[in-house]
Amino acid sequence: MTKTRRSAAWYGKLDRDGFIHRSWMKNQGFPDHAFDGRPVIGICNTWSELTPCNSGLRDLAEGVKRGVWEAGGFPVEFPVMSLGETQMKPTAMLFRNLLAMDVEESIRAYGLDAVVLLGGCDKTTPGQLMGAASVDLPAIVVSSGPMLNGKWKGEDIGSGTDVWKFSEAVRAGDMSLQDFMAAESGMSRSKGVCMTMGTASTMASLVEAMGMSLPTNAALPAVDSRRMALAHLTGNRIVEMVDEDLKPSDVMSRAAFENAILANAAVGGSTNAVVHLLAIAGRVGVDLTLKDFELGGEIPLLVNCMPSGSYLMEDFCYAGGMPVVLNELGDHLRPAKTVLGGDIRAYAEGAECHNRDVIRPFDDPLKPAAGLRVLRGNLAPDGAIIKPSAASDALLDHEGTAYVFENIEDMKANIDRDDLPVTPDTILVLKGCGPKGYPGMPEVGNMPIPKKLVQQGVRDMVRVSDARMSGTAYGTVVLHVSPEAQAGGALALVKTGDRIRLSAVEGRLDLLIPEAELATRRAAWAPDPPRYDRGYARMYVDHVLQADKGADLDFLTGKDTRPVTRESH
Repeated sequence: MTKTRRSAAWYGKLDRDGFIHRSWMKNQGFPDHAFDGRPVIGICNTWSELTPCNSGLRDLAEGVKRGVWEAGGFPVEFPVMSLGETQMKPTAMLFRNLLAMDVEESIRAYGLDAVVLLGGCDKTTPGQLMGAASVDLPAIVVSSGPMLNGKWKGEDIGSGTDVWKFSEAVRAGDMSLQDFMAAESGMSRSKGVCMTMGTASTMASLVEAMGMSLPTNAALPAVDSRRMALAHLTGNRIVEMVDEDLKPSDVMSRAAFENAILANAAVGGSTNAVVHLLAIAGRVGVDLTLKDFELGGEIPLLVNCMPSGSYLMEDFCYAGGMPVVLNELGDHLRPAKTVLGGDIRAYAEGAECHNRDVIRPFDDPLKPAAGLRVLRGNLAPDGAIIKPSAASDALLDHEGTAYVFENIEDMKANIDRDDLPVTPDTILVLKGCGPKGYPGMPEVGNMPIPKKLVQQGVRDMVRVSDARMSGTAYGTVVLHVSPEAQAGGALALVKTGDRIRLSAVEGRLDLLIPEAELATRRAAWAPDPPRYDRGYARMYVDHVLQADKGADLDFLTGKDTRPVTRESH
């Protein structure tokens, strides 16, 4: 016997309410049989011209629709807030939770039986997953896909990673402004997300490793016809998932999150994956903590992609993509269900690597033990993170004198001073850039190297902050220090001249001053006045959790699967 579909409460009634729901939809030309009880599939689209990464999603939506119609479903596309990482101020991260609210309430309010999530740019994928997980209807992801490789002077260049390098070269006098501007035009040659293993491609890779998309979703270029075919097949599959009642909570188990952590290490993924996976887990009800990310500590770096390596996502695709990585992880993977209904290991079956310089064997990696390191100590009692695969080995165990920037404006105003009292051994500290402090926790943790040192050839220093950094960035950068400065964490108490010790191997980050002095400073400390006093930003500051909890809003954790019973008319 066929189970009564959720959409029947909207389109199956033979009364005034059913008349209204069906009649208004028919003004778009849908025939009677579209309302015959077939599953209604929402296509949650973050397409926007202000989000260049997602500018191809309008076309992919048509591919999904073809697949849904073919499988006997009724596809309906709807928009949600789109977060353009490179375009939004003060930071797209401020609005990730707002997107999650938009997705959750849209899915709940409309007569949908399942949803296909079309996203890609850094915050859209986690925001959509958070929202969908909170409603827990069958859901599946189709990502934007990466841009084609950047090209300049006959060489491949990568978004973000080479931008940082070119920018530092201009500051050092090693690159002309004319060349810098010329490289700009060759960087982004097609629709799609960053072609480096930045946050967007990282999240797409982890979505595939968690089994929330079809195989090969992570790496197919945005403009590759195979991505349109993947969208079509996804439309087929989501209709089947309705009959199977296969929900996000069935797929995104604790084992799936552990697989994502392992995969993040193997691909050299973004540090931003930490805060996003923690937030998604909080919606599903999986008890994931910062400590769990130590699971990836001994996993080697297998994918030779910028910023941890040399190649780009297009090369990763042609080498075999995530199925090859999952195959290499082998027995390290936890058994976990996927949107195909089987185990994640099936995604690796028959995977063949076509370029071993791009995807290395597990026993001959690019770097050993490449997973993110979780740091704790009196400077980060609730934790901080560092990405060793993108850091300088010589700086991963380092003690130095702090030079403190009280906020981002202080840093920008003074970083290029010729008389800045810093040496290559100095540890740069940036405050006021956590979830509450900025607000929104921007990607500014990879502070520029002071100009006087850049001109001496210095390209890396230890940097410590409560901020995030772009997944395309590199350097010995300590991030997500919790509690943040604005919340009264020890970071707020650091002064220029203090000694700080970092040990990635020991997992330590310590401020080397007496506890009595810390207590005196704490007693004299007061938070900065709120930067916003109205609207969503005010609500965000009042309710955002710290980075070690995923920076979600405190009242949004968990899910609400109760049916909507009240009519609007």
